[in-house]
Amino acid sequence: MRYQIETMSSVAGVLVWAALSLGLEVDAQSTRPVGAGSEATFSQATYTYKRVGECDIKADVYRLPGKDVRPAIVWIHGGALIFGDRGRVRPDQLQRYLRAGYAVVSIDYRLAPEMKLPDIIEDLRDAYRWVREKGPELFWINADRIALVGNSAGGYLALMAGFSVTPRPKALVSFYGYGDITGAWTTRPDPHYLTLERVTKEDAYKVVGGKVLSESPIFPRVMFYNYTRQNGLWPREVAALDPDKEPEKLKQFSPIRHVTKEYPPTLLLHGDKDTDVPFEESVRMAAALKLVGVPHRLVRMRNYDHLFDVFPTGWTPDAEPLGLKDPKVAAAYDDVVEFLRKHVAR
Repeated sequence: MRYQIETMSSVAGVLVWAALSLGLEVDAQSTRPVGAGSEATFSQATYTYKRVGECDIKADVYRLPGKDVRPAIVWIHGGALIFGDRGRVRPDQLQRYLRAGYAVVSIDYRLAPEMKLPDIIEDLRDAYRWVREKGPELFWINADRIALVGNSAGGYLALMAGFSVTPRPKALVSFYGYGDITGAWTTRPDPHYLTLERVTKEDAYKVVGGKVLSESPIFPRVMFYNYTRQNGLWPREVAALDPDKEPEKLKQFSPIRHVTKEYPPTLLLHGDKDTDVPFEESVRMAAALKLVGVPHRLVRMRNYDHLFDVFPTGWTPDAEPLGLKDPKVAAAYDDVVEFLRKHVAR
């Protein structure tokens, strides 16, 4: 067991000692200002919620001071299931959730292609179980008021949780996620990715295939992702399934195939000019939810691309991450907070 305390408030101190008493590993503890010019602070604690072999799988927990019991958001990062980590939750988004009254738990999960989709879903289940079982003791949450929020691949995992975890979350929020991984957008060469510099097979496989990871920077592993999209290989590499020979097996990992009236209330946000995940993915998911009467809403971000909540004007190497400084993005987050208030907070 190891832990390091950088800066500690009374709340943070209690979080550390609670974790130690339960035999959990705490890697770091700190407090940070909620926003520039604000005196309010929040605690941040990093826990290892699971260990598989030599791979530690971690979660960062954020909350405002005090011991009042709060609803929780489990936040899931994107990165095509190939790269990314729990630290990618944007500060402005985090502040919005904290000020709305939530504790935020940002989770890691093992990454593809070294691990495959069943293993990633197993981590999702284990993280959710850990939050429910340990959260009330460690960071004072209401285990019966949990929402899952994710962007891109994280949005996909949030939608997967709608039928693959128990008990079901109170609500799901998917930012430009996807409900179906069997379509041509993943199983065939993608027109948009073919406009990018071609990645050779040799270069693609140089950046993956080592030790099992649960967190990774974008580069260089994004090269492998671009290669899979340029060649229609993403399902094969992530799920180890051939969509042409094993379509039924692949369908089990498509949330749209598992929507029933018991599916949680779901909010979908998607740019209609998305060049990575087709806007139609959220349109189809909304239609499936409507068919069985699940409370839902689709927020269409007109003329916005992928990652609209970070780069409203589109991503380029020198793009400024405006985030909630963009009025339409801020309004979208008002919708998120209201949706969560309706289905989770009360």
